[in-house]
Amino acid sequence: MPFPRILFPFAAVLVVAGCASPSFNPAVEQQRLLQRDAEWAAIASAGKDVEKTISYFSDDAVMIPPGQPIIEGKAAIRAFTAGSFQIPGFNIRWKSENPVFSPDGKLAYMRGTNSTTVPGPNGTLLTLPGRGVTVWRMEPDGQWRCVVDIWNDPPPVPAATR
Repeated sequence: MPFPRILFPFAAVLVVAGCASPSFNPAVEQQRLLQRDAEWAAIASAGKDVEKTISYFSDDAVMIPPGQPIIEGKAAIRAFTAGSFQIPGFNIRWKSENPVFSPDGKLAYMRGTNSTTVPGPNGTLLTLPGRGVTVWRMEPDGQWRCVVDIWNDPPPVPAATR
């Protein structure tokens, strides 16, 4: 029995709907992104695995650390990360919050707080507070990867509250 012409438009709609990508669910993606960022923070804090640490960056990522030149691309980020991990006593920790997504769910940004431990001028370890923003992109492999990482110093604490 031939396919009735009247059903062609309905069949076309079903085919197109079946091929459409799943709709973006902000609540689900918020949890996914926060979990991915927390995993990345734990790996970076361990300070041992450069390749795993930089795997959370996109190939075209940019880092903007305070008081330093902009670091562009994965090779430069690899060198920066490897150098940081070799600093005696170096440690970095961060916690991100409040992901905000683009309407299509392909980009997001989060703000967060961090602390970095480094040797001070006399060799004693100093832990420096910071704050930052990361921009993330959903990559073709379905993973969120950081495309921009920028951080700076928080404002000074007023003397009356110290």
